[in-house]
Amino acid sequence: MQRDTQVFELIGKELERQRSGIELIASENFTSLQSIQAMGSVLTNKYAEGYPGHRYYAGCEIVDQVEQLAIDRLKQIFDIEYANVQPHSGAQANAAVHLALLQPGDKILGLDLSMGGHLTHGSPVNYSGRLYDAHFYGVKKETGYVDYEQMEAQAQKIQPKVIICGASAYSRDWDYKRIREIADSIGALVMADIAHPAGLIAKKLLNDPFDYCHIVTSTTHKTLRGPRGGVIMMRRDFENPFGQKDNKGNLKLMSSLLNLAVFPGIQGGPLEHVIAGKAVAFGEILTDEYTQYAKQMQANAQYLAKLLVNKDYNIISGGTDNHLVLIDLRNKNISGKKAEQALVKAEITCNKNMVPFDDKSAFVTSGVRLGVPAITSRGFVEKDMEFIVDSFDKIITHSEDESVIASVKSEVNNYMKNFPLYPELG
Repeated sequence: MQRDTQVFELIGKELERQRSGIELIASENFTSLQSIQAMGSVLTNKYAEGYPGHRYYAGCEIVDQVEQLAIDRLKQIFDIEYANVQPHSGAQANAAVHLALLQPGDKILGLDLSMGGHLTHGSPVNYSGRLYDAHFYGVKKETGYVDYEQMEAQAQKIQPKVIICGASAYSRDWDYKRIREIADSIGALVMADIAHPAGLIAKKLLNDPFDYCHIVTSTTHKTLRGPRGGVIMMRRDFENPFGQKDNKGNLKLMSSLLNLAVFPGIQGGPLEHVIAGKAVAFGEILTDEYTQYAKQMQANAQYLAKLLVNKDYNIISGGTDNHLVLIDLRNKNISGKKAEQALVKAEITCNKNMVPFDDKSAFVTSGVRLGVPAITSRGFVEKDMEFIVDSFDKIITHSEDESVIASVKSEVNNYMKNFPLYPELG
């Protein structure tokens, strides 16, 4: 068969883009070569609707072992009883949890998207805001921290069925114990979306949500440094509170409802080649090497925030506990959109992002979000944050000066030669 030169030339160009630039998108990382190899394996040929030991197709004996290995490793990482590794993404994982817990029109309470939340936590443009009666809490204007008093007041007023905690652009840790107390006071369930800080939670560098949150979801890329995908987890299974019973008249366990929500609820056959990549990444997370990576990631983010503050950048909440920082650029007289566009010309990739109490639209924004998972995977340590901040500041300060942008791009390209990415790929 003739080689498809067009596709592989584009893949080569993308590899070069990743190698030559500074990747600061907080949701991105560089998974290991062996995880990539697992995803590019013959497992992609196998259809496997159902779960290990209970498939709708024959010939699943091997993929059953692959999926069970991913499940067992994920359980070991977080010390949990239940894990579903089939969701194709974090959004799919959240959709499955909603399907298991809610009926259309039920009330949910999540962090407002404009305050750092996620589309699947009730945004009106997302299924979660269209199917369910979504309400929101925010952050305190004076501190940038989650406003738990507002969360409690909203919960008492609205009486949601589910309280969702977690965010896509929030740099501080969560008080899961307090959230559970609020939920218990109104008979609600707590769903934690730990897509961003999961790798730090895995190594006990942040608070553990599992003892307080009924159900936990995550992506498997970002700080877990695996392939793009999602998972659903529980520390302990429990009888569902919604009255659904099995054929023996017993209340169904929540694990059963969640499994059914993933398949056949929202997905068909699982991507066993991606699940193999997840299994590889989960094995890596169990090593001491990954523990050091997680610690370095947190240290890099905190030093990055400190250096930005020293250059008079307005960091939401004043710093970070996790892997990201959210910057309000209004005192620099540049929008998030314009900053993103100028930075990408210098091969510094980040994303424009709304900041709390933003006065610009989501398409323009007043801020940018920076994250360190990918650069930490490249080998960056604290001293390298100085180069990043100096380069970032030059672009923000001279966003319309093409000569400055070209100079920074050259410096970035040369600097990144010190941090080889996938050298085995040639």
